[in-house]
Amino acid sequence: MVVNIRTFSAEDTNKNEIVEIEKGEKPGTFTGAIKRLDNLVWHGINTIHLLPITPVGKLKALGTAGSLYAMDDFASINPQFDDVDNPMTVYEEAKLFISEAHKRGIRVIIDLPSCGSYDMFLRKPELFAVNSEGKSITPADWTDVRLFKTQEKDGSLNTELFELHKSFVDMVKDLGADGIRADVATIKPYEFWQMLISYARRNDSEFLFIAEASPAWTEAVTQEAVFTPYDKLVSAGFDGYLGNFMNYQKFSSAADLFKAYDEAQSLANRYDAKKSIILNFATHDDLSPVLVNSNYPSQLLWLAATLPGNMYFVNGFLTGDFYIYSYANKSAEKTYTDDDSYYVHKGKFDIFNYSRRPGGNNNALAMEYVNAVRLKSMFAELLKTKPNFLKSTDKNIFAYEYSKDNVKMVVILNHNPEVEVSGTVNYRGVDNFEQLIPIAYSNGLITFEKGKFDVRLAPSGIAVFISNNQYSQKK
Repeated sequence: MVVNIRTFSAEDTNKNEIVEIEKGEKPGTFTGAIKRLDNLVWHGINTIHLLPITPVGKLKALGTAGSLYAMDDFASINPQFDDVDNPMTVYEEAKLFISEAHKRGIRVIIDLPSCGSYDMFLRKPELFAVNSEGKSITPADWTDVRLFKTQEKDGSLNTELFELHKSFVDMVKDLGADGIRADVATIKPYEFWQMLISYARRNDSEFLFIAEASPAWTEAVTQEAVFTPYDKLVSAGFDGYLGNFMNYQKFSSAADLFKAYDEAQSLANRYDAKKSIILNFATHDDLSPVLVNSNYPSQLLWLAATLPGNMYFVNGFLTGDFYIYSYANKSAEKTYTDDDSYYVHKGKFDIFNYSRRPGGNNNALAMEYVNAVRLKSMFAELLKTKPNFLKSTDKNIFAYEYSKDNVKMVVILNHNPEVEVSGTVNYRGVDNFEQLIPIAYSNGLITFEKGKFDVRLAPSGIAVFISNNQYSQKK
């Protein structure tokens, strides 16, 4: 579960979606987040990905609180997350939060931003790359941050920058966290990550490193930046990476889904140590799945539950948050940066302001999530086998099955988010429909006869069936 501490336990008492500190409302804090841990446990969540917890810049900022990714210091905690009613320091509160998460069986990984704030550039220009005109570099459209200089002109690593990254590792480990998620990990060279990961694991071989990288990323974010592809990052020591599933909506046929699966498994199989695939169908950089259609969140949920890899969703997904904010991009009454507007990416998780806690009112989706997590756990051994991808008569119908020890799982979905589709799926795994138990079944109709499914599914519809031949025979 992706969590932004600044909003996770926020108290927006007047319900205008902005947390107005000057009016007595409270932003999210580590101590407030502790109160929500039991709810995460109930939903079956066992890992929290904390968006950056380091201080943020205030110059050339985006939003009235500043982007969480505009890192202003490597080795301290964002004071915005401090509970002013608690006598502990914000650092102590962060340690307490992680300790309480561990008591509940929840691991915590912490985001390492890829770039530094403009404020940091002004203080420490030697840490940053410059162009031929000697000016700082803004990667892509990230106007509030500047590109780090990871290498000197002779190709050696920027020692001072590397030491600061080590101080970040030291802080994360001292807090008791379980690992690091590296934002845009491709932006730093192989040697940088190999040395940093080796440093982090000197006294803890289990310390986790997850790379934000994908097979779909094939070039640097700017011509002055380094580019290290995802497979080299895994070779450098990363335990896992965000797969190509972020492009799921752009897949033109089932072959693209099967290719993404094969790429992930092929890379994982190259190493003795287990490498993890993150099923990143919906991240904080993506539009809310609810904006696609009402079935789409369920489809992503059951895809994540029935594909090998780690389920990964953003806070608010479980209850269908649209991430549509009434204050979006309007002038602000109060700002804590040099931006006097409530900067927001429409339909995306707010990381720029003191905003309301994420959430919606789709309680049915929340229950679906619980059931999906249980299914993934119950059939963990089955899901370790390679899925058999099934042929269909319509390119929008994706289908696959697992089979192990007389237990089978069949997944059939409509990839088209706009129209209902009809077709057939060839399948010889069972003799009759009575052997199939529907676990998930969205709008549509699926029948089975003579070795094939007749399928009619609504936009983004999905069906999941379990078959136990031994059970059926006994019956």
